Amino acid sequence: MQPKQVFFTEKWQAGIEKPTAFIYCPTCKTPLISKENGGKSRPTCPSCGFTYFQNPSTGVVVLIEDEGRVLLGKRTSASFGAGKWCLPQGYIEFDDDFLTAAIREVKEETHLDVEIRTILSVVSNFLAPGLHTLVVVVLARVVAGEPHAGDDLDEVAWFPLTGPLPEIAFDADQHIIERYHQTRLDGAPVDPLFASPKST
Repeated sequence: MQPKQVFFTEKWQAGIEKPTAFIYCPTCKTPLISKENGGKSRPTCPSCGFTYFQNPSTGVVVLIEDEGRVLLGKRTSASFGAGKWCLPQGYIEFDDDFLTAAIREVKEETHLDVEIRTILSVVSNFLAPGLHTLVVVVLARVVAGEPHAGDDLDEVAWFPLTGPLPEIAFDADQHIIERYHQTRLDGAPVDPLFASPKST
């Protein structure tokens, strides 16, 4: 099965920008104006030159595998993709490395301690107007705990990699699971100093 790393949903519209978090310059408090920079119109400060660049949100997705099963969570009604299932995932905080973020997000969503085994992929998700995520996909194994839902999930459950799977919230997750099942590719090694809960 060929890799796929760029996913668009029917909700995505090219050229629709996410509303800027800034009306005033965060550096000098001058009202921002629109100015061309790099071929795009960007919020810019006419006083100090600050320019707001709209970048994708960065995150992690964790495929937890155990004896031919994969752990999925059912998203809460307040979440994007509500009521559908997904791999454990979350945003990378500014002071996080991606491995620490992956371990933390799994703990918050499933109450499990995991060890990150490998990097499986990096994926761009164009999910909705103004919502673009860039995520690192990692493979993990459980080292402690029993799964139960927390944070953005209502339920967690194990499903066979062979299927059938419940309704999946994100096309990327579906592809990641199917490709891992078909190829069993090991992926790229990770930094062992940050791959286990004891390192966080």
